[in-house]
Amino acid sequence: MGLSDKISAKAENLGGQAKEAAGKATGNEELQAEGKADQISGKVKEGVEKVKDAVADIKDGLTK
Repeated sequence: MGLSDKISAKAENLGGQAKEAAGKATGNEELQAEGKADQISGKVKEGVEKVKDAVADIKDGLTK
């Protein structure tokens, strides 16, 4: 629904990937774990946005 929410979720996912890679490269397990957590959070938020879009599409279809 909200473009800014979609962008934020995608950015969180991508930032998590970068953190995970940096953690692997430096041997920092904590940073690697934070990156994985950020990715999961971003993916969940992306899923929520997809559900919001689907609900809006259904609503639009019913009101036409």
